[in-house]
This record gives sequence, C-alpha cells and structure tokens, in this order.
Amino acid sequence: MAQQQLLWNLSRAARRATALLGLAALGTGCVSSYANKPALEYANVEYSSPQGNTWPESRLALPQTAKKYALPITPEITYVEVNPGAAPTVVMIHGLGSYLKFWRYQVDEVASAGYHVIALDMLGYGKSDKPATFPYTMEAMAEVVHELVRAKGLERPILMGHSMGGQTAMSYSIEFPGDLSGLILVSPAGFEAFSPKEKQWFKNVFSSKLILAADEEAIWGSIRYGNFYRWTSDFEWLIEERVRAVKNSQFKAYAYANVKSVHGLLDNEFVRANLHQITVPTLIVHGDRDRLIPNPYLHGGNTADVMEYGHANIAGSRLVTLSGCGHSLQLDCHQEFNRVALGFLDKHFPAGKHKAAQPEPQPPGERSAPASRPAAQPPEVAPSEAEEPLEPASPEEPDEELPVEPSGGAE
Repeated sequence: MAQQQLLWNLSRAARRATALLGLAALGTGCVSSYANKPALEYANVEYSSPQGNTWPESRLALPQTAKKYALPITPEITYVEVNPGAAPTVVMIHGLGSYLKFWRYQVDEVASAGYHVIALDMLGYGKSDKPATFPYTMEAMAEVVHELVRAKGLERPILMGHSMGGQTAMSYSIEFPGDLSGLILVSPAGFEAFSPKEKQWFKNVFSSKLILAADEEAIWGSIRYGNFYRWTSDFEWLIEERVRAVKNSQFKAYAYANVKSVHGLLDNEFVRANLHQITVPTLIVHGDRDRLIPNPYLHGGNTADVMEYGHANIAGSRLVTLSGCGHSLQLDCHQEFNRVALGFLDKHFPAGKHKAAQPEPQPPGERSAPASRPAAQPPEVAPSEAEEPLEPASPEEPDEELPVEPSGGAE
C-alpha cells in the first residue's frame, strides 16, 4: 500500500505541475479556452493542410490483423492519400496520442515534390477503430502498416515515423526487410534503454484514469511545453481538438489504446537488439530542445546521447540535429525539417523513379536472424495516459547541427 500511495502521489504531483504550466500559459491572456465548446467526434475532425487543402480519406479493413490477434471484429484504419499516380511512396506514421494530422505540414509538401504520400491513423487513434484486445506493441503496429502496404500494392515504400511511429517504422524494417526502401525517423522512440524497475513504475503511473482526469490547463501544459519549443498560435488547433475530444464517444477507447501503446513502447528490446538489421538508407532527425526523449520521469539525460546510440547502431545512417526545436519538430520546425527530409528523399529516392532503390548487398552470412520478438501480451486492465514530461532535458551539443534561429516565442 505504501508503494501504491507513493506512485499515486507522484502521478498527482505530475498532473499538478503540468496544470501549473497550463495555467501559466492561460495567464498570459494570449491563449483561448475551449472547455465550454461541444464534444468533437473524431469523425468530424477535418484532415487538411494549413493552406486548407482537404485530403481525401479512405478506410481499409485489416483481416490479417484480426485473424492473427483473434479480434472479434475485423478492424479498419483510416488513411489519406495524395498524388497516387506518383512514385516512390512515402508512408507517414504518427506518434503516441496523436493522429495523421500531425503531418499537416508534410503531406502536401512531400506530394508537391513528386512523391506518392499516404498518412494513416494507427489502430486506436484518430478516425481508425480502437479495438481493446489489439496488443498495441510496436511489432503489432508494424504489422498493421505492412498490411496496408500489401493491400495497396505499394512497392517498397519509404517510412516516415515520428516518436512512437519511429519505433513502429524500425520494427517494420526488422520484420519485413524486403518490403521497404528507406526510413526517416523523427524524434524516434526505440533507442532509449529502460530498466525493469523504470518500466514497472511508468506502467503503474500511466493509466486511463490519468488521461481522463487531465483538464484544459494540464492539456495546455503537456502539449505546449512537452512537444514544442517554438509554440505559436498556429498550433492552437491541437489544444482545441484534444480538449473537445475528451467529451466524445470514443475517448475512453482512445485512452486505453494510449496506455497499452506506452506498454509497447517500454518493451523495446526487439528494436534495440536488432538495430544492426536495418540496412536501408536511414535519416534520424531530432531537436536539441526535445523534452520527451529521454524520459524525464524515469532517468533524464541528453537527447543527443539517445539519438547517437541509434545512429551508431544503424550502419550508414545520417543523424541531423535541428537547433531550437522540440519533440514534435515536424510541426515545431516544419520548414527546417521539410528541407532536411526532402533533401534525403531526393538524394536516395528521387521522385519519378518508379522502381525503389535496392538496399546495398551484404556479404553472404553477414545478416543474422533478428533477435526474438516479444510475444503479444494479453489485454490488461486499463492503465493510464503518458502525460508529457514536465522538466526539459538538459541541453546538449548537437551531433550534426543545422543552425537556425527560433521563429516565434521560445518556451
């Protein structure tokens, strides 16, 4: 009981600290309140670019996923597709707690450069179904992306994954090495090491109850402070949609999916043990003001050290540090990120080249079988949402820095 009380006190302290950050933001008089607005169903969220281009939405059933995990109903995912006649294809995979709209500064930009773009809502998120009995491991998430790739007949796409989506993309590369051409990892999860005690503590603290209890002030703090360094009013749609979504009919299912996803993120030995199996061209991009990696609740440290570990273990990868950028840098520093990502794509996978570039051949016998992947865990009693970290990671010297001046007010 003493340990449970300590965990509860710590989680309560985390919520209060996050709320204080939100109150500080609200106290400036420069932000809006959305608490009194009506519920926003996920189906009614508009998926569009900042310029107002609405993307066509499609649904895809996942019979293979349903069969493998014995789901009672075949789930469906929602995805958007732009420039379908082009090649190669870039598949965009969002991070924890978000949805495909987090790529709103990239979908049209990458498509305009001549690429076929698909961005999806993972199971449990956005407009996709949220089955409670799906395991939500990163390996299972990778299988969902693979089923989409096969169903669409995509020829070895490039995967672009943010945070949890980065760990999912690496899992895909390890599980299905012949079915992709390259990786763009954006503030990726999966490189960080967690001790058994750290994993258990975070699983105990991160619960659905914690997610459901977050009020508007806490949401302001977690999103604005946890994910951004250059916050501007252009990003307030994130606050409004999150505040109003808590009232919708699917939010409890979404919260539970978040909890199980956190469990999947923490059990990342499959990726860490098999980074050497990733042989496709890989770009790793992160911000030097990332407040979420490494996890400040568990052990803190420097983002650069975590990213350098992945870079050192993925042969031939390129590591780029963006100066003055937070965790969600595809939003926070979208211009700089797009320049780096499009440069990487143009170098390795020029638009209009319909046959994807083949990975460099390895000497016979060099590629070993991937280390065993963890078995899918049975559904558990719902735990909680991972509130965004409260303390910033210590500033570090970037590995390969692109010096840019922050645009907008820095936190």
